[in-house]
Amino acid sequence: MSTSAAELMPAIGVRFLVQVDDVDLGMFTSCDGLGCEVVIEQRSEGGNNGYIVQIPSRLKFPNIKLSRPLTKETERVARWISGLAGGVKRRTGQITAMTSDGTVVARWGLVDVIPVRWTGPSVAKGPADILTETIEIAHHGFIDTGA
Repeated sequence: MSTSAAELMPAIGVRFLVQVDDVDLGMFTSCDGLGCEVVIEQRSEGGNNGYIVQIPSRLKFPNIKLSRPLTKETERVARWISGLAGGVKRRTGQITAMTSDGTVVARWGLVDVIPVRWTGPSVAKGPADILTETIEIAHHGFIDTGA
């Protein structure tokens, strides 16, 4: 299996397209918390002073925080959040990392997505004060995206 030069290029200028079920929440400029951790339980064995036994127990998935400058896409998030007033249901989600020219760099499917928090607009201090929004989601793991 050969790898093209384009596939080996680093992901520079990446945007993150976020979808939850059939709802397109738009493009975000930052994505933090995408990952997992193996929770380790430690056990001491009587008479064994050389080490502590470490037993892998389960996977733990941190919340994912997605941020972007305020745009017209903010209305998509507002509609999605307001639709949760009738009850929060676990959904399937997908985050797609794309370069500025639309080339897909990577894709992650998420199972049991639930919104945790939406904040915005807030001011990002800099040469031009920019209004930003952040959405935080929880999930129970990764699924195959079929890509």
